[in-house]
Amino acid sequence: MMNIKNLLSFLLVLAMLATIGGCANPPEEAVESSDGGMTIVAANFPAYDFARAVAGDVNVILLLPPGSEAHSYEPTPADVIAIQECSLFIYAGGENEEWATQMIQNLELDPDKAIAMLNVVEPLEEERVEGMEPERGHSHDHGKDCDHDHEDHEEYDEHVWTSPKNAALIVHAICDKLSQICPADAGEFAANADRYEKELERLDGEFREVVDNGKRKTLVFADRFPVRYFTEEYGLRYYAAFPGCSAESEASPKTVAFLIDRVREENIPVVFKTELSNGRIACAVAESTGAKVLTFTSCHNLTKDEFQSGATYISLMEGNLQNLREALN
Repeated sequence: MMNIKNLLSFLLVLAMLATIGGCANPPEEAVESSDGGMTIVAANFPAYDFARAVAGDVNVILLLPPGSEAHSYEPTPADVIAIQECSLFIYAGGENEEWATQMIQNLELDPDKAIAMLNVVEPLEEERVEGMEPERGHSHDHGKDCDHDHEDHEEYDEHVWTSPKNAALIVHAICDKLSQICPADAGEFAANADRYEKELERLDGEFREVVDNGKRKTLVFADRFPVRYFTEEYGLRYYAAFPGCSAESEASPKTVAFLIDRVREENIPVVFKTELSNGRIACAVAESTGAKVLTFTSCHNLTKDEFQSGATYISLMEGNLQNLREALN
């Protein structure tokens, strides 16, 4: 299998040929911005939604297709063109977006026109708690000659936005970067960011109220666990089948049995699965315990229907709020 560096080099060549020979069209959004207007490219949904909130009428392109699995995403030649021509590129900066770090290097993009969200917050290392499936090795080929802002960054959990406090830091960073790129609109960006940060403050307060008034402090994820920043922020304990960036999706009988025991022993009423998951592990635990299966979304991606209906980070997290209230009581 072609490694990331070779893949990106290949895609870069295709993108250059497409630009020169007209063999392929750049993304529709990029065409719409060909009049010289600002364009932002976001690698995942949180980056896309935060950028839309701050930038207002500025064109924002989402690379990760709604409904798709983030772990298997690979940039297309059109994606390469979009990143090469954009005003600002926003990405997570973790293991599953190693392609983005490589692309920035290979395209020799101005580092002042890119934001790695992992670099905006205090990063947390992925952890393996009691009962998790044992690590079966890396499923990604990252290359060996990369220079990263965080050494051994693959050890960090990339889902930094799951804490509303971190989301506010990211929004502020986007505002600052856009104001540098387009000083004439700095006042508008600041006003937009201020309104959005107030929404995040409200959301944070509501989460704290639910946690403070809950009967328990333990969550069970019979799935990947991509919300460590959330549980750290609100002082919650958790059990899970896999860490957040795991490529595994099938748990062993031992892991399922462990989760079943925890649910029974602590009378946990809700077993969580994550967005876009098949939910098989959660259903197996629920069938043995009588617990209810609910979804807790990391917001990394969303379904096509959610995207088309106008779902936002705020609305998705409000759904988490309701499900968390049920899980803690």
